[in-house]
Amino acid sequence: MAARSEIVDKALELGFVDIGFTTAEPFVTQKEILLQRQEEYGWVGRMGLDLLAGTDPMTIMAGARSIIVLIEAYFREAFPVQLERHFGRCYLDDDRVTKDGLALRIKAFRSFLQERGMAVKVPFNLPHRMAAARAGLGTFGKNTLFYAKKAVLQSSWVLPIALVVDRGFEPDEPDYTLACPDWCRNACVASCPTGALKAPRTIDPRRCISYLSYFGDGPTPRDLREPMGMWIYGCDRCQNVCPRNAPWLARERTMNERAAAKAGAFDLRSLLRMDGSYYASRVWPHMFYMGPDDIWRWKMNTARAMGNSLDPGYIPDLVRAFGENADPRALVMIAWALGRIGGKGAKDALHEFLTRSEGLLREEVSLALDHSH
Repeated sequence: MAARSEIVDKALELGFVDIGFTTAEPFVTQKEILLQRQEEYGWVGRMGLDLLAGTDPMTIMAGARSIIVLIEAYFREAFPVQLERHFGRCYLDDDRVTKDGLALRIKAFRSFLQERGMAVKVPFNLPHRMAAARAGLGTFGKNTLFYAKKAVLQSSWVLPIALVVDRGFEPDEPDYTLACPDWCRNACVASCPTGALKAPRTIDPRRCISYLSYFGDGPTPRDLREPMGMWIYGCDRCQNVCPRNAPWLARERTMNERAAAKAGAFDLRSLLRMDGSYYASRVWPHMFYMGPDDIWRWKMNTARAMGNSLDPGYIPDLVRAFGENADPRALVMIAWALGRIGGKGAKDALHEFLTRSEGLLREEVSLALDHSH
């Protein structure tokens, strides 16, 4: 039988920055919140992730007695600036497909527990942030994110990982505190460009840039295209402006070599013109929320970022992409991007596109012409 101290030592040896223990009691409050907000969170269940079931650890493991929560810091090293401009940091060294980094460390920890006689489950649908709070590992922010209590200078660049076990451990003292400083005037709420953060600790995920960049239906709503700015996949805005994160952001750090090695594959021009083979080998293994049938969404997001860059240098790429793509959802955003950048070259292309467009696409091309300068 493994002693609690032995488990803690193993977690730290494997590179996790903190560890806590809590009971396997149901997350009653979390279930109530999900039931009250089905309109906003129902899409998660339709994707196959049963969040409601995850609020009761007994549905995950019949003999569940404790939850062990590991804290992973995902922003310990620097990332290439060209990636940080367009992609959320938590995706820049994500190995959930390649399984050659964090996945190996989780597997090693799970094996360590199993070798000591424990049954272990590592569920995706358990409320990880709430489990971390119940294990006393940190506090919450107005941006709804979890902030470490000890690690990474008490910042939010952390990922709680919950393991359900059939062994009882003395639980740590819960901490559900909202620990934002009094002098912060809701910086995260004020800076959320799409209004996803409706109030402190209240988010409409359907308006979140992260959701809009890899889920959602059809083309990005017109009123959200400009506010989404330069983001292509994910968003860090509410973390970047948070004063609680400032100390960690200010630290000097060495470059993340894994991220640096793939940076060239995520050049905007390459993403806009990529084919299925390029996507499967260079992009999907690292940012996998969009499957092979969703290449149009990558191209749509890339075109939108190009438009918001206001850089006329992208006009030839957008014009060529309009002729090379058949999916109207991507074409809609290419037209919008040309209208956003404007100028004679963009207008000439849009006039030509108008002659061979119909339906919604023709409407979008007309609007792009109306708004171009």
